[in-house]
Amino acid sequence: MARILKTTVYVFLLLFLLLGIGGVWLIGRGNVSRIFLSTGITYDTEAPKLPEMANPAILIFSKTNGFRADDQIVAANTALEALAKENGWSSFTTENAAVFNTEQLGKFKAIVWNSTSGDVLTPDQRTAFKSWLGAGGGYVGLHGAGGDPSYKWKWYVDDLIGAQFTGHTLGPHIQKARLVIEDMAHPATRGMKSEWVRTDEWYSFAASPRAKGYHVLVTIDEASYLPVEGFIPFRKPKDISMGKDHPLIWWHCVGKGRALYSALGHTPESYAEPQHLQLLQGAMGWAAGLERPTCTDESDAKQKDTS
Repeated sequence: MARILKTTVYVFLLLFLLLGIGGVWLIGRGNVSRIFLSTGITYDTEAPKLPEMANPAILIFSKTNGFRADDQIVAANTALEALAKENGWSSFTTENAAVFNTEQLGKFKAIVWNSTSGDVLTPDQRTAFKSWLGAGGGYVGLHGAGGDPSYKWKWYVDDLIGAQFTGHTLGPHIQKARLVIEDMAHPATRGMKSEWVRTDEWYSFAASPRAKGYHVLVTIDEASYLPVEGFIPFRKPKDISMGKDHPLIWWHCVGKGRALYSALGHTPESYAEPQHLQLLQGAMGWAAGLERPTCTDESDAKQKDTS
């Protein structure tokens, strides 16, 4: 009996070791150190040198102090730069958060947070960004920019994103699903059909931002995919369904500023999809204030379409 027990213990220890190795392989050694060991986390204090830029200028920001999917970030940055060039906009791509200072932020009409993760701004940088946005700047958050399980900066998740991430599909990971376009007039979704079937990693949130008065552009039909997170073997997969109201893309006003978040875009292939590129182009143009609806600094900070 003692020998059987000892053998069983060794088997379980070996199993956990293999699972650990598999987990590191799955999410990457750098991700393990940042997420679980809090090592490799950096804060930037020396601002980058900006090139000469024509108006409007877009800042593409992809710093990660948490999870990082490098292939996705590279593909997205490349696509965003190309879209800016095609539309005659200037762009500057950086992972140096020290660019979040009053002087340099003033040179940009919009900032795209491309799958940023973890706590990336110092208190002064937070203040500069919040002031810039409220005074009429534009924010576009892509995928991982709203995908942290917890946030040190509560304003960012509670007010800017407006919804707390709770998990993403892992059973299987990448799935085909049906999206429902609720608003076909907003620049980000203009001209789209009422349904959009595509393949991606699908996020879930603690609650829909619709209850806060945020304007939902796209939802996902949970009957079209399996909304579960089945990461741990021998454990029942976690149900991450939200029900009938499961938004993936929405916008709202922050004072005079414009903010749009899209949970789409985990796979590098997403940034070669014509319709997804159309969405990104429309989102950036709107965030830069080039298209309506506009935002004002009225006390309710709600939409005011002046068209």
